[in-house]
Amino acid sequence: MSSLSLAVRDSSTMLRRNLLHARRYPSLTLNLLLTPIMLLLLFVYIFGDTMSAGIGGGGADRSEYIAFLVPGLLLMTIGSTTIGTAVSVSNDMTEGIIARFRTMAIHRGSVLIGHVVGSVLQAVISVVLVGAVGVAIGFRSTDATALEWIAAFGLLVLFALALTWIAVGMGLVSPNAEAASNNAMPLIFLPLISSTFVPVDAMPGWFQPIAEYQPFTPAIETVRGLLLGTEIGHNGWLAVAWCLALTALGYFWSKSVFDRDPN
Repeated sequence: MSSLSLAVRDSSTMLRRNLLHARRYPSLTLNLLLTPIMLLLLFVYIFGDTMSAGIGGGGADRSEYIAFLVPGLLLMTIGSTTIGTAVSVSNDMTEGIIARFRTMAIHRGSVLIGHVVGSVLQAVISVVLVGAVGVAIGFRSTDATALEWIAAFGLLVLFALALTWIAVGMGLVSPNAEAASNNAMPLIFLPLISSTFVPVDAMPGWFQPIAEYQPFTPAIETVRGLLLGTEIGHNGWLAVAWCLALTALGYFWSKSVFDRDPN
């Protein structure tokens, strides 16, 4: 069997293992998924009238704020669900299963690939569920073409891949699951200080660069532009650059830690 065939076979086995594990213990994924859904409902039905007045220039209805909010919550959903990846990887490290895998005749990288692919699939499913809730409460994208929908979905998948590799690295260096969860908290915190809930130009001047040039805001503005027809500007290439940089950083960081001699 060729090296590529061995890698594909073992990675598929590890992917199946992680998906079965997630199915048997869904509470973590469910808890992380509920955070963006609850924020969506909170900001639409509690703060929606007030927020829509600012978004629409004073004369908008709640539907305009729903359209503004949903793209940001889709990205926040990805950040939330990938925290489960850090916890899962940390559990594998501390419970000894990784040490056992090291002694087996399997492709070395398949353990991490299984975690990454499984996490990306879970993130995509979570995005679809949150998107469905958004549609149910009034989100519409009538002007987006099929190509723009595909581009938006592709960016969401690429963003999920980037954050997943970062989460894997966090899980590998964490001494336990609780530490992994704490280390991955920026993946939930950063969307809160991005353009998820309000436009960047509505923030204080000193704070705008912090919100504008972090990874989430360019991705959010790109998804908004693709689905709602708003101006994308430089955010498109900046979002892709962030995704590629974070993917490369997470991959090489995770590989370096995983390949380190445990002794």
